[in-house]
Amino acid sequence: MDAFSTLFDLGIRDLVDILVVTVLIYHILLLFKGTRGLQITLGVMGLLVVYYLARSLQLQMVETLFSNFFINFILAAIIIYQQEIRRGLAALGRGRFFLPLFTSARQGNLNGLVATAARLAREKTGALIVLEREIGLRNYIETGIKLDALLGNDLLRSIFTPGCPLHDGAVIIQADRIAAAGCYLPLTTSPDLGRRWGSRHRAGLGVSEETDAISIIVSEETGRISIAFQGNLIQDLEGPKLLALLRELMGTRRSPSARAARRSPKPA
Repeated sequence: MDAFSTLFDLGIRDLVDILVVTVLIYHILLLFKGTRGLQITLGVMGLLVVYYLARSLQLQMVETLFSNFFINFILAAIIIYQQEIRRGLAALGRGRFFLPLFTSARQGNLNGLVATAARLAREKTGALIVLEREIGLRNYIETGIKLDALLGNDLLRSIFTPGCPLHDGAVIIQADRIAAAGCYLPLTTSPDLGRRWGSRHRAGLGVSEETDAISIIVSEETGRISIAFQGNLIQDLEGPKLLALLRELMGTRRSPSARAARRSPKPA
């Protein structure tokens, strides 16, 4: 009865407080889903279980060891979860209120991009094309050669032609312009990625983990087209399927296809 009376004594402010905390926990769990942070968190929880078992069994040396670890864990957590913290702050900054200020992605040139990717795939010419969305890619643009050129199929094909100095880097597209070519991107450190994937796929996944960008990857060995989005690799895409997925991802903040990609098997 006391529990029920306490429940009815809750005011509007208390309910709002509970709702805000619930929403925060939910979004934090979404932020960690499918990342290394989830495995790290499970490992820390395992250590906590061992710590409380040691306390209950009065294992003083083990308890002292774990006590010193958890005292310094707050500082260590900033380093361990730095990627998730960056993603969370970036997601906060691209909220609906700020969306009109940062939206730069357009769908007008997707047909040309798909045609170019298909042509490169037939020729087995490796390529990495990154489409900027709400989070700016200026840091990565500055690592390459700035072009600020109108997006054109012939220009893209010439950039990725074997022997071209910019062939091995990434092309970054802002709206309807090629911002830069030959850009260096962060490589993913995901333990789920098999060894058979090269640096082009790892770079495409890496930038999709740290930003909301979409990476179009053409394999030089197999000629297959893949898309990296939100830390997921969607493989074996052809013309119509690729175009439909790009339109969906560029037009929505979180698409059904992206959610399906999270449920798809990790690359072997």
